Parts: sequence; structure tokens; C-alpha cells
Amino acid sequence: MADVTREIGLSLGADLCWPLCFEGIMKRLDLAIPVGGDTVRFHVERVTIEPFDLRQPCRYDLVVDRLTHWLHTSREWIKKAIVMNDLYVFNNPWSIQSNEKHTSYCAMMALGMPIPETWMIPPKSYEPAPDVKPTLQRYARLFDVGRVGDAVGWPAFMKPYDGGGWRGVTRVTNPRSAWKAYEESGKSVMHLQAAVNNWDRFVRCIGFGPQAHCVLYNPDAPLHDRYTMEKDFIAPAEVEHLRKVTMTINAFFGWEFNSCEALRAGGVWHPIDFANPCPDSQVTSLHYHFPWLVKSYLRWSIFCAATKRKMRKNLDWEPFYAIAAQDLSYDEKLDRYAALADERFERARFEEFCATHLAHLDQVAWDFFGTHEAREAVRVKVAALFPPHEVEAFTELFWQRIQQWRADNRPAS
Repeated sequence: MADVTREIGLSLGADLCWPLCFEGIMKRLDLAIPVGGDTVRFHVERVTIEPFDLRQPCRYDLVVDRLTHWLHTSREWIKKAIVMNDLYVFNNPWSIQSNEKHTSYCAMMALGMPIPETWMIPPKSYEPAPDVKPTLQRYARLFDVGRVGDAVGWPAFMKPYDGGGWRGVTRVTNPRSAWKAYEESGKSVMHLQAAVNNWDRFVRCIGFGPQAHCVLYNPDAPLHDRYTMEKDFIAPAEVEHLRKVTMTINAFFGWEFNSCEALRAGGVWHPIDFANPCPDSQVTSLHYHFPWLVKSYLRWSIFCAATKRKMRKNLDWEPFYAIAAQDLSYDEKLDRYAALADERFERARFEEFCATHLAHLDQVAWDFFGTHEAREAVRVKVAALFPPHEVEAFTELFWQRIQQWRADNRPAS
């Protein structure tokens, strides 16, 4: 038997609050987990950005990646370390790089999910290049955005095919407004997607490995109020349905951390936005739900690092398509997709690991989120986003919501 240390790297951008809490709780956990005859401990370190030798070793066992989606140096270092050093990373950087909202819509349509009618529209303008003009002259066809809207149905949403945090999203209600939005879209390739009419619930389901958490979402509220604090807003069977949808999407694309937005209309849940493999992790938007997220970061990171879980480097879609091809109802297919996702995320093994080795996490986290250290993590993030005269007020607002979470989630003694 030997004492071994698993190295966890945090590859961070503007993230401030959750890493501070992650590090603080990890220290308090003071883990010494028996694995395969060894005693496994953990060390957390923030990953730096610097030149690297492609052959240099990697000292991390696991990296939590928050940069792949936009910082190329970090992305290429992570890809190198996976290929050459067997590093475990979430999320899969190749999947993030290659699979955008357009691909996710197409794939889930193929699996039978009730995705709203969606068309792709060529960009209004192009970057100047020698081949652009002859290509467009030979092959581009004139089209009427209004007729595309007629085919999709009004109202609709015009939005970039690859997403971007509500970037360039416009609600259009007729051909005139569609043309205006298209004229303003610039060089972006756009989607025109039918609105889900008469919806009565908008839920965001966050998936983290086999963990899931549903939040009633209000898209019309200010950012700090969009994640509501409502409870029991849908039936348990609907929570389970959305868990299955989210797990299916995440396992299909190799996204261990992702969120799925869905609208309920006429009793049917329509997934509308679910290519979010670097989802919001900030206390300034999650507030009441922030402790759940931090605990989920911890559980999945500790489980994967401790057990030396093998990273699925390649995506394998065929088992999902094999289910889709069967003569089954959508609900029956979804059950089978979710079972496949649970297998890929090792749900049973994960839950047993957490019950055995992390049973004290709830109490440790509950205690931590009542400390000055936790409040300071909130204040640091607020100070980075809000003007100075609002820092104290919003720090107190988010802190009181976390205290409400503590009141509602006191661990059993």
C-alpha cells in the first residue's frame, strides 16, 4: 500500500467564484480514499498558459477545462496531453471544437426528439477572398427569407448556427422583421427556428456526469434573476424525463458538463438550446443553485481522478442510432438512450463511490457556504462584473440566496 496524490488542474478563464469554493471545500474534505490498495489524496492547482514542448510530460491526472471553447493555446495543450499523456479532461475538446448547435439539432432530430422546425440560411455577407465571388456567382441561389419563415412558421427566432450566449438572437414575427434581422446578421451563418408557442414552463437542466439539476428559468428577467428559486415547479416524472434528455445529449456528444433548455407546450417538452458544453458556473447568475454546482464539480472530479476513469477520446454514435432505428415510441427510445448514457457515465459506480467516500461532502459544503471565505468568493465575482456602487448590495443579495439554500438543504444529522 502506498500514499499517492492525484493532481487536479483547473484550466480557467474569467472564473473566480467556483474555483475558490472548489479549492476551499477540497481542503476541508481532506480526503484519503482507499483505491486498489493505495491511499489516494488530492492536490488542486490552476493551470498556467505558457509555451510547451509537445513531448513534455503532463503532471495532471485530470483537468477541468473552461478555456477550450475560446483560447487556442490551452485547447491545443489539452489535446496534446490527452493524446500523448492519457490526461482525463472534461469536456472532450474535439467534441466542443467540432459540434456546435447546428450539429446538436440535427443529431437529436435523428434520435426523434421534438426539436422545433429549423432552417439554415447562408450568411448575408462574406469575408473577402479570391474564391468567394466566382463560387457565389456559380452556385449561390437567390432566396426569400420571408418564404423560409413561412415554411418554418411565425413567430420564429433568427440566431447564429453556432450559438454564443444569446449573441445575435432576434425574435421575428413576419417577413419584414425577418429581412431586417437578416440584413443585420453580417457574416454569420444563421438559423431560422420556429418558436414554441403557448409554452407554460421553461426549464434548464444542468448535467454533470450522471448528476442532473432542473431549474425553472425566466429568460425575460435580468441575468441575476433568470435562474429562479421556485421549487416543485414540475412533476417528478417530468424531472426524470428532462434528466434522460440531458443525459442522452451529453453522452452522445461526450459532454460531461452541459446544460439543456427545454420548453413545455401542450404537455410536450421541446429541447431548444442544448449545445452548452461550457455552461454558466457563476454565482452571479446561479446564486441559490451555486452550491449544487460546486458540489457537482467536486464529486465528478474526485470520482474520475480517484478511480483513474478512462477518458472516452472518440465519440461512438452508432448505439444511439441503432436505438433510433427500432420500431419504438419516443419514450421507449428515450429510456434506452438514457440507459446507454448511464452506462457511459458509470452512474451506478459513481453513486456507490460517492456514498462510500464522499458521504460527508454535504455537511462540509453546507458548513463552508456559511463562512466568510465563501462570502468573499461571492464578493470577488460580483466586484469583477458590477460597478463599484453596486458591489455590496449584490454581494449581499447573492449571499442571502445561498443562505436560503442552506436553510432548505440542511444535512441530516
